[in-house]
Amino acid sequence: MPAQCEFKLWYISQTIIRGKRNISKGKVLMTKKVKFKNISKSTFYATVRKRVDTHFIDNKLSIHANGAMWFKTLFFLVGLVSLYLLLLLGNFSFPAMTLLAVLLGAFGAFVGFNVCHDAIHKAYSANAKVNATFSFIFNLIGASPYVWNICHNVVHHTYTNIAGHDEDIDVAPGLIRFSDAETVNKVQRYQHYYAFLLYSFAMLSWVFRKDYKKFFQKKIGEHVTSHPRIEYFNLFFYKAIYYFLFIALPLLVMNVTWWQFMIGFLVMQFAQGLVLGLVFQLAHVVEGTSFPLPDTNGDIEEAWAVHQLATTANFAGDSLLAGFLCGGLNRQIEHHLFPKICHIHYPAIGAIVKQTAAEFNLPYIESPTFGAALVSHYKMLRKLGKETYIENRYINRPVPVLVLAIK
Repeated sequence: MPAQCEFKLWYISQTIIRGKRNISKGKVLMTKKVKFKNISKSTFYATVRKRVDTHFIDNKLSIHANGAMWFKTLFFLVGLVSLYLLLLLGNFSFPAMTLLAVLLGAFGAFVGFNVCHDAIHKAYSANAKVNATFSFIFNLIGASPYVWNICHNVVHHTYTNIAGHDEDIDVAPGLIRFSDAETVNKVQRYQHYYAFLLYSFAMLSWVFRKDYKKFFQKKIGEHVTSHPRIEYFNLFFYKAIYYFLFIALPLLVMNVTWWQFMIGFLVMQFAQGLVLGLVFQLAHVVEGTSFPLPDTNGDIEEAWAVHQLATTANFAGDSLLAGFLCGGLNRQIEHHLFPKICHIHYPAIGAIVKQTAAEFNLPYIESPTFGAALVSHYKMLRKLGKETYIENRYINRPVPVLVLAIK
């Protein structure tokens, strides 16, 4: 009898990845909790931690805020309140008020960087009430400190740059591609041009969407959320206060038309969003940083601290201005390794971390200036978008393969 031929259509992936893919969104959804195995038995973290501890002990220093930190706090808080009151009560020309709105947005970001961020990490003070007070201010610049603590402190700091876990790399899904594990589409060929514009919408999204979305998700990454009842009230109550302070009250008090208010409000949000977006992305999406994926057992071979060095970058570490404005977020390596240490101490411990990394032959990724980091981020966006699309537009997508079975 003649052989019978049976044609079957199978789907295989263009690349082998670990985890379960959600093709429609181009994400990797990890199904297991990630574990850092430290297969090489690296003692890097124990060594660098001991040396940093010695630095504080020998110099009789607290790991918390010092006089310089309190000065920064006063400067940015007074600046924020002053700009707000000038806009609210001052009778300036529309161009002048627009400029004040830009500055108010920027100062909102600076307060978040320099004051609230340290406080939410409990790095500002050994006094829990001081940390709670400065954490509360986060509500007044439009963001929930409770939700941020989960997304940032718990998830991002643990699973940095791991797709399916670190939702900080899920920026505008379908429009911006930050990871080699994601699919690529036609639009993303141009992401190195429009990404910077999208960053401007970061705060607007945060104020009206992000906190609500994250709060009501069953899981953030693979972290299962369970909220105390009071946090449901806090989320809506403090958002309402922010809306009153920055929408209702200005409309009631300021001598402006509704369209002038809308322009000012959006300008403020765009300025704050752009500052936030640039500082956050320059820390993890530049040349040299990696996006590791765990194996099928949920294991990462490296130690957690080694993983942080591979996925995090510094920029303008020697710039006093960058250090003053960014609240230490230009030294993300030190921040990720020592989140409980106030950022005012990062320049001092940075030299220790860099030297120790070199001794262990580990990466210490840094750009000398903000401009250099910006160029590096641009190149990374181009590589992950346009260059990937040209090289293999079907990357990480299942493609049909015709299989001939002879019976």
